Amino acid sequence: MSRRKTRKQAAQNSPPAPTGFARLFSEQNRGLLLDVLVFIANILVMQILSAFVIGLFQGVSAENQTPKLLIGLIFLAMWLLPAAGAVLKRWHFHQRLKQAGQTFDADQTKLGGCLFNPIFYFCLNLVITSAVLTGLGDALFGKKLLNNGGIFVPLVIAGFILTVVQTFLIYRYFSAPKEPPRSAFLRDPRSALLGDLCIFVNMMLFQVFWNMLTFAPLSPPGSVLEFGGRLFFLCFIALLVYFPPRMFYLAEDVDRPRTWLTMLLANSPVILRVLFGIGASGMTMW
Repeated sequence: MSRRKTRKQAAQNSPPAPTGFARLFSEQNRGLLLDVLVFIANILVMQILSAFVIGLFQGVSAENQTPKLLIGLIFLAMWLLPAAGAVLKRWHFHQRLKQAGQTFDADQTKLGGCLFNPIFYFCLNLVITSAVLTGLGDALFGKKLLNNGGIFVPLVIAGFILTVVQTFLIYRYFSAPKEPPRSAFLRDPRSALLGDLCIFVNMMLFQVFWNMLTFAPLSPPGSVLEFGGRLFFLCFIALLVYFPPRMFYLAEDVDRPRTWLTMLLANSPVILRVLFGIGASGMTMW
């Protein structure tokens, strides 16, 4: 049977697709919903949260233990959430593709490119792992113990191994499971919703750090060349920051033209503020 006939039969057997505003909350439009929520958050609350985190970093510089612990926990969440989301959603993602008569092919969906290469994600995770070790290690063990090779070296080795495992779990999301999960919860639709929550929270944490750019004391661009250079730099950085936490949904919608528009829309508040030198004010101090 041809792939077209398989899709047609699957569409006939599937429940009616939601229409109107309800489509935004359908499972296949999770990426669009995420973009919309990020856009709203970047307008309303992200600068406040970024100011708070900047205050935490200032507390770290002042050798306060509570800010160190909180920063370490934030980075730990950014390390754990994507792997948790991948594990929770993997079965449901491929089952939904199967019911639609489709299979996932990384090459056909352009996921074989540089930004989606596991090496890129692994390097990013190593940076996050080092931040976790620095924040939590200092808060839990103190500088004297952390500078002790008997503690520091095993922590670094363990962090490296765990990051390899974490990256494997994340990229296993894109390969179809050969059999149903043994856990009944992973087969329950609620696990997919919990996975979405992990991905959404992880994205918001990335956006907190992305919004820190708006606190830079930049003046408006003085020339067309400076404007173009700043715009190119901002768009490039926006892609690097936005792609990793969103790539689970890009597996489905990367070939939709609107995806690139909504991703640009989600990042536009930060891009415009930095592009025109509209700095944030009222920075929270720890």
